[in-house]
Amino acid sequence: MNPVYNISDRNRKGDGLTIVQVDCMLIALVPLFDENMAVKAYSVFSQKDNYFLDPMMQGTRQNDGAAVIDGLELISTMGIETLSEDKEIFVPVSNISIFSDVESQCDAHHDRIVFLLDNTIPPVPMYIDRLIELREKGYKLAIRKLAVSEFEDYREVFKLMDYVFLDNRRIAIEKARIYFSKLYPNIKLCAGGIDSMDVFEKLKTIGGYQLYEGDFYRVPVTKGSHEVAPLKVNYIELLNVVNDANFELTKAADIIGRDTALTISLLKMVNRMTVNSGITTIRHAAAMLGQKELRKWINTAVVNEMYADKPSEVTRVSLLRAKFAENLGPIFGMRDKIEELFLMGLFSVLDVILEKPMAEALEMVMVAGEVKDALINGSGRLAPVLNLIQQYENANWQEVTRLLLLDKKDVDSVNDAYKGSLEWYRDLMYEKVK
Repeated sequence: MNPVYNISDRNRKGDGLTIVQVDCMLIALVPLFDENMAVKAYSVFSQKDNYFLDPMMQGTRQNDGAAVIDGLELISTMGIETLSEDKEIFVPVSNISIFSDVESQCDAHHDRIVFLLDNTIPPVPMYIDRLIELREKGYKLAIRKLAVSEFEDYREVFKLMDYVFLDNRRIAIEKARIYFSKLYPNIKLCAGGIDSMDVFEKLKTIGGYQLYEGDFYRVPVTKGSHEVAPLKVNYIELLNVVNDANFELTKAADIIGRDTALTISLLKMVNRMTVNSGITTIRHAAAMLGQKELRKWINTAVVNEMYADKPSEVTRVSLLRAKFAENLGPIFGMRDKIEELFLMGLFSVLDVILEKPMAEALEMVMVAGEVKDALINGSGRLAPVLNLIQQYENANWQEVTRLLLLDKKDVDSVNDAYKGSLEWYRDLMYEKVK
């Protein structure tokens, strides 16, 4: 019997999402930023109902597992450190799952979990009592999707909240901010639905918000001619060297030597790899890695350094896309293209980093061929992989399902490919801080 894949019909386009599938169910991780554009938390969104693949889910089956909180299942399966090393995780609960045995579903520290309510949970004594119980257990609480007309009804609920989400696209957010500032000064406010840096800067200037959510941090650059910072010029030169088909190891090593952070990182990595630790020169380290591995390491390490003046989530998106694309290579019959797939994912936000249109950015780092075709024109052999990754990030789950069905791809394999990229990123960041 073929498995039934439960794909949510929730379609959130452009909110900077990271998507995971656990037990045939897609789950999205949404970054929440502070005013300095540092990621402070992630929200988890999921939904099991899907009539696209399984019409029989209508009726009695649609509430199967309703008492299970999907976000806690994800945390328990992958470990909270894989999703977020030290940040809070906002986990939505329904009017049924809020009464489930949350402690048996996940053993993560209670102060890392924030249960996220919405207006489907009524402000009546039964639910208010349950919220009090969760707070007494050490969990935090947040609420979203409330219309201004509902605020008065939720007064008793607001008294228990740690956070309130205000959607910039749906309500008069400034009036709502003033309302909460006066009546509930201890509640932290999250401004959501932020689609551009202009909106973010405006809300930040006004002040009063502790968290910001939206696609503003990775909006592609379509015009302009910003100057590239001097330090990045050195990185671009290094990328140009290693992305030449037959680059010289010694030339790459000499350019690495101009940057202390890259030099230390390379020597530490190669010394860990060798049985007899003792590599002390950059050229020796480069020779030990060889051309193929040095190219991959440089592309990853240099891009990481180039993104240092951008929100950390941009780096995360770039690296996760790179590894996810590489992992998808065999699934799409492109084992021979895994280097190109990795580079495609890595450079997919290069326009944001260099603050130039993608075509100009790729010219600077001398990327051509199939990678260029995919990133600029959405064409060529690599493009379907990039399209799938972007649909994942946009939480366009019906489209993800359609693409996998058309290409006859196994959902579990794609799931494993993405989970592998999450684990790779976790290990990469762990090694970086060691």
